[in-house]
Amino acid sequence: MARLTLQFPEDQFCFTTQLTVRITDINAGNHLANDSMISMISEARARFLFAYGIAETSKDGGGIIVTDLATTYKAEAHARDVLQFEVGVMDFNKYGGDITFRITRPADDTLIAMAKSGFVFYNYLETRVVPMPAEFEAKFPKVNRID
Repeated sequence: MARLTLQFPEDQFCFTTQLTVRITDINAGNHLANDSMISMISEARARFLFAYGIAETSKDGGGIIVTDLATTYKAEAHARDVLQFEVGVMDFNKYGGDITFRITRPADDTLIAMAKSGFVFYNYLETRVVPMPAEFEAKFPKVNRID
């Protein structure tokens, strides 16, 4: 199987947050577990959306749903490491796009992982994919479209 490579334009990251690796995030190999990294990526995504005033779900049924996640690991992280999550968006289409992540350990400037999460807008009441709201796209005027 071919190895996955994730590289993102430097200027597309528009949000930063930090999370600390908990002892409960550690696996038998004594480093950050894959499932815990996914949870941390999800938390970084939620913080990013909140900072931009974007609800993951709303009373009218509108929201965002994750369609896929790709992660490449570059180095281990350990309990009590503070990790920095740089978050951006790219490759918008009619229904969604990609949220990208660069995860580093600022203490020694080590790249820990890169990740990309696909998303679409979804109406949970109607259980169907819906077009990207103009208000969302307007928050990110520099993002390329791949329609």
